[in-house]
Amino acid sequence: MSDRIYNFSAGPSMLPLEVLEKAGREITNYQGSGMSVMEMSHRSKVFQKIFDDTKAKFKKLMNIPDDYEVLFLQGGASTQFSAIPLNLIGATGKADYALTGNFSTLAYKEAKKYGDIAVAASSEAANHTYIPTQDQLVVRPDASYFYYCANNTIYGTEWNYVPETGDVPLVCDMSSDICSRVVDVSKYGVIYAGAQKNLAPAGLTIVIVKKSLAGHQLPFTPLMLDWQTQIKKDSMYNTPPCWCIYMLGEVLTWLESMGGIEGMEKIKHGKAQMLYDVLDDSKLFHCCATDKASRSDMNVTFRTDSNEMDQKFVAESTAAGFANLKGHRVVGGMRASIYNAMPVEGVEKLCEFIKKFDKENA
Repeated sequence: MSDRIYNFSAGPSMLPLEVLEKAGREITNYQGSGMSVMEMSHRSKVFQKIFDDTKAKFKKLMNIPDDYEVLFLQGGASTQFSAIPLNLIGATGKADYALTGNFSTLAYKEAKKYGDIAVAASSEAANHTYIPTQDQLVVRPDASYFYYCANNTIYGTEWNYVPETGDVPLVCDMSSDICSRVVDVSKYGVIYAGAQKNLAPAGLTIVIVKKSLAGHQLPFTPLMLDWQTQIKKDSMYNTPPCWCIYMLGEVLTWLESMGGIEGMEKIKHGKAQMLYDVLDDSKLFHCCATDKASRSDMNVTFRTDSNEMDQKFVAESTAAGFANLKGHRVVGGMRASIYNAMPVEGVEKLCEFIKKFDKENA
């Protein structure tokens, strides 16, 4: 489609074109049912099959062990900032958080309402330009869990290792890099993600929880934040985000066609490296993540030494057909979010534009 632009939004982000086209063909009559997925009962056999097939595809792609449950919930990833301590902190009353960006900090502040929450490590003093190393993490052996955010969308950093925490369960927010790289789910107690960056439209939150960790919620846990309740009802205590679940299933089918998560990991790293190489070779631009080992493959943050030049770049890039390259208001500069659905040619064209802008303005 010639009227499509390259959308570098940090979320909601672009979806695979073939998925959107298929959804468009089925939007008024899903597979001969005579109705849209947005209209059918979540208790119907037609939707139950969509739900079951999507859940099975997700478990297969992520290689999720049988002792884990997958929940398709509402409320956004931010709702899990509360659900996590409510469901887990009762074990010892303590939890440790690594603060590497905006969202892990918000999660930490929310958790402090429910127990003894300690900072295991923080990159705040360096404006979150790096990820702490293993030897910089201070994890209490009696913590109920250790929490971190795998990818920091605002600052453009990403954890390139899985923290070692002994017997303390790992809890990870993978909202912006889920299904972009291979993950050993068995190393985690809980993985959760808002789907609107890599997997589906906004409105769906995926929670992968080890079954043994559910059922220990604090007594005042709200009904809809109680994982055990959601597990018992298979995410259908109330009406789930039906359309988003359907779209997730279609994106997962697309992911399979791209070589699964293993194939996507190679593609996404190639896209990111291409962009970083151009930025590192430029005269005008520099990357905001100063530690190269901490650079994100999902959100490439960069800027010039001039706010005026940054604004000029954003304006000219928009006119050239690149959308949402303006950096987050907290840090300014520019940000190219290159999630799974961003085609390689989109990154190639952005690289060409950066080179041209660098030559004309340096």
